[in-house]
Amino acid sequence: MSDRIINYWPDIYHEIVDFVELAKAETAEVEDLEKAIQQLFDDQFVMTSSIQGIERREKMLGIQADPSTESLDFRRKRILNRYQTKPPFTIRWLQQQLDQLVGKGLVIVDVDVHNFILYVKAAIDDAAVFKEVNHTVLTVKPANLIYNQKTEIKEGIALQENIYKTTLQRMTGLSTTWRLGITPFAVRGEEVKIK
Repeated sequence: MSDRIINYWPDIYHEIVDFVELAKAETAEVEDLEKAIQQLFDDQFVMTSSIQGIERREKMLGIQADPSTESLDFRRKRILNRYQTKPPFTIRWLQQQLDQLVGKGLVIVDVDVHNFILYVKAAIDDAAVFKEVNHTVLTVKPANLIYNQKTEIKEGIALQENIYKTTLQRMTGLSTTWRLGITPFAVRGEEVKIK
């Protein structure tokens, strides 16, 4: 590890313990510096950017990200999407943008030219992705088109009904046996499933 720096020094310093330890410390500093330089270079590009670089770009673009629900990959795609929303726009371009954002075949863009309606048919189950699709379409659609979102959910919703019964024994009464603060008002029994 210390060979990296000590090789530049005269041979007389190779035997002195203080200089060997100094070379080890300088090597560690040089390696940390190289890592920081590489990270700085990686942060120049969205797809290789660190979390700090992504957060900086989100702040510049006014994006409020939720790291607990949004993956780093989605956050990178969203930043690229925001950078790429520059005119001119075509239906083919919008379809390609949404395919990159959501996935190929999950979003279908169509225009009713006679009624001036832009249809976006999407099968999206992630709220953050849906919100970004909505932002993209509203940003690039012409003012004379009406945006109509058609959402598809391929899965059904299942409902299940259960009925439970529990007994409640009242401990209070008009007698002198009940004591305020010591005896509870009521005691709940065990919950039993009826259906």
